Amino acid sequence: MTLAVETVLTPVDGSDKSMRAVEYAVAIAERYDAGVHALYVVDEEHAREAAFGEGDDAVAAASEAFIEEARALAPESVSLTHSSAYGFSPTMKTRHPGSVVLDAAEDVAVDFIVIPREPVSGDPDEPLGRAAEYVLQYATQPVLSV
Repeated sequence: MTLAVETVLTPVDGSDKSMRAVEYAVAIAERYDAGVHALYVVDEEHAREAAFGEGDDAVAAASEAFIEEARALAPESVSLTHSSAYGFSPTMKTRHPGSVVLDAAEDVAVDFIVIPREPVSGDPDEPLGRAAEYVLQYATQPVLSV
């Protein structure tokens, strides 16, 4: 049985580790003639600021800068789309970075997930560090943790 992949999701946060995940996602997309969707996961501090009407411009600028850098890694044959999501919510305690990633996987109808495993700071409370464990446990799609 051959794996059919049309869209690869990679959650990112602007770090070098997440750029490495984009590299892997692009390689998988090239192999399967698929596209890549980068989900920029906003950290707790910026999510809190946005809840109070502050910081949206900074988050948008950081997301756009990262995505432009990621596009430079992808050949023309690989389409790269993106979106942003708040990995935390000051009003919804059940919002978790991992559930945000899996919700996006369903919304975008992805077939494969590439996720950075280790947070940049080494702190397991970093959004993608928390998301990786959750995604590895609960994803229904194949997951590559890098």
